[in-house]
Amino acid sequence: MARSDDPNDPKGLIREAYRIDGITRPECRSIFLDWALSLPDGRDQIQALTEMHAAYAAQDADHPMTQVLREGLDTAQTPRRRGGWRARQR
Repeated sequence: MARSDDPNDPKGLIREAYRIDGITRPECRSIFLDWALSLPDGRDQIQALTEMHAAYAAQDADHPMTQVLREGLDTAQTPRRRGGWRARQR
């Protein structure tokens, strides 16, 4: 697979996912996981996701990868329990 000039997708994984005819959501999730693990150190994952989602959602809003990118953004921005007794639901 050819490298990409896009700093958000250096291996071109997301770009290639959009080119695969008939790709399914589970396949997109697998590609997304590979993308997340291969993102260079120091690159902000939320910023990269935001920029890629903005670019690709405008081109193909119904593509399974667009949905996976949206889920990734939603999950990344959801606040998590910080721990301790005050954070537990009562």
